[in-house]
Amino acid sequence: MSAIGAHINEWLNLVLGMIMFGLGLSLKKEDFKQLFDQPRSLAIGLVAQMGLLPLVAALIAYNINVSPELKVGILILSVCPGGITSNLISYFVRGNVALAVSLTVCNALLSLFSIPILVNLFLEHFLDQGQVIELPFWSTMLEIFLVTVFPAALGMVLRLQLGNRLGSLERVLNISLPLLLLGVFAFKFLAGQQSGGTNMMFSDVIMLTPAVIALNLGSMLLGFLVGLPFGLKFKTRITIAVEVGLHNTALALLIAGDKLGNPTMEKPALVYALFSFVLTYGIAWLLVKSQKWLPGTKPNAA
Repeated sequence: MSAIGAHINEWLNLVLGMIMFGLGLSLKKEDFKQLFDQPRSLAIGLVAQMGLLPLVAALIAYNINVSPELKVGILILSVCPGGITSNLISYFVRGNVALAVSLTVCNALLSLFSIPILVNLFLEHFLDQGQVIELPFWSTMLEIFLVTVFPAALGMVLRLQLGNRLGSLERVLNISLPLLLLGVFAFKFLAGQQSGGTNMMFSDVIMLTPAVIALNLGSMLLGFLVGLPFGLKFKTRITIAVEVGLHNTALALLIAGDKLGNPTMEKPALVYALFSFVLTYGIAWLLVKSQKWLPGTKPNAA
């Protein structure tokens, strides 16, 4: 195994931690005030993300003809909530950015518990009895905490201490972090399993593309429609659609590759990463442009 391959999961952990640190740098005290200013919107978004989305992913997994490991990989992807990228898309389409940040913070905390519980349910249900794979609960919770919540908290503390003097650091992170993550993804995508990659084949991409696109579109449709019966504003429903529709591929790779040691389960996250940002932004942009023809878009909506 190459020197890079031997430590690829450590690199992934480091990059994910740096991404969450960057998220923490972007948070302000006012963002947490929104947790109490928009309780109904926040609750609806969390129910969609944590409760309804895994059901959509399970429906897709049941109806595609792929190996059980790939089915579990799709389900793992579905329970890894989006991060700073979803906030960025909400900003681009003029959504409810404060709600997006609040959902990201709450999802990061809830995923400490939801990921170990749900992933073990997926493993037990979809894998054969002879395939004994289990995600250790406490060590997984600790590792997710160390690479998501802890670095985000450090970023927040640094933001409180230094304020606007962090501008240059934020600019460096905004440029370097996507490039570092792209490098890790490229290695995982192209390298063989013996070298720390996934041995991805072109046939895998063709086979998984319909499933991951269906997950992305189904997640966004769920997020957009779930607020309609409750009279949520259009831009709030757009924000929930983006938050529910965009998943944290780096976290999914951490769970499937590092914690479970199963390169096959990493493949759905890698294929999803090929389309997710462009597709999520494109669908959100189309929804915004089609606003006047969609239900529940009156200016006086609650």
